[in-house]
Amino acid sequence: MSQLATSAPATRFAWWKPLLFIAVVVIGLWYVKWQPYYGKAFTAAETHSIGKSILANAADSPWRAALDYAMIYFLAVWKAAVLGVLLGSLVQVLIPRNWLLRLMGNSRFGSTLIGTGLGLPGMMCTCCAAPVAAGLRQSQVSSGAAMAFWLANPLLNPATLIFMGFVLGWHFAAIRLVAGLIMVLAIASLVQRSVPEHSVAAPVAMAAGNEQPFLTRWLGVMWRLFWNTIPLYIVAVLLLGAARVWLFPHAEGAVGNTLFWVMLMAIAGCLFVIPTAAEIPIVQTMMLAGMGLAPALALLVTLPAVSVPSLLMLHRAFPARALWIALIGVALSGMILGIFALWLT
Repeated sequence: MSQLATSAPATRFAWWKPLLFIAVVVIGLWYVKWQPYYGKAFTAAETHSIGKSILANAADSPWRAALDYAMIYFLAVWKAAVLGVLLGSLVQVLIPRNWLLRLMGNSRFGSTLIGTGLGLPGMMCTCCAAPVAAGLRQSQVSSGAAMAFWLANPLLNPATLIFMGFVLGWHFAAIRLVAGLIMVLAIASLVQRSVPEHSVAAPVAMAAGNEQPFLTRWLGVMWRLFWNTIPLYIVAVLLLGAARVWLFPHAEGAVGNTLFWVMLMAIAGCLFVIPTAAEIPIVQTMMLAGMGLAPALALLVTLPAVSVPSLLMLHRAFPARALWIALIGVALSGMILGIFALWLT
């Protein structure tokens, strides 16, 4: 009896952990996303703009372009990036793994739908959502659910859709919503069916971690997550900042409404990295400069969805095959949408 009595407190569930996680999610998203976007929606409605294109005034020198873009980009996303690492680590130590496995641990389509729904309130760009997706994979959430969560954050961002409606027109927002939903569910389902779960690296062992104090364990998890994602992220952003001189050579000129430009913009959109909703002023600026509707739609769905930095950030969370499926799936989706627009016009 004495042994049972002494072991009971050790097995008692710590309700403060999931409650703390929920509090961090709500407070963090309110500060970083929800409250700023609430005010930005009124600005978009009144001015039909949310700022100038991040591609504007690119330097001719690749090195200068890299530094300029990196400074602008990181000033725009650093709060969300910190929150992403924080949530990606806390989900591994505060949420019971059996909860996550029951919710998103199987290979059924329902897990993909749940991952999609959980991605909506995050409103993060693809890079800031990547650490959270990596944390979910470390907790052995299914590949389809984690992929859906990652893609839904930028593609189905409710705030971005509202900004898009006020700035570009509600028909653009409707197209983005329908195309984005199809992309998220189709690509995540394809990843789930094509990538065996055992091909993903096994998560960090939890048994030994449970014997450690919470703070020690959390800091260890957060350091591993940071080291596996952020250094590659910073290097890739610098390289793409330099490459924008070649990726978008006609950012201030006319881009014709042709199949060639649809394919080129779809591919460039998959490679480049932008902050949340930055695709709106980019497309707005380029359309005012003469870009056709078809390449504009291709950019509108590929620019936010994936990027080289975000794919690199997930290289330990997903096998290479899953990331290739995501990259090719997004590129083909942009091309198909652009070709459909060409056919209609």
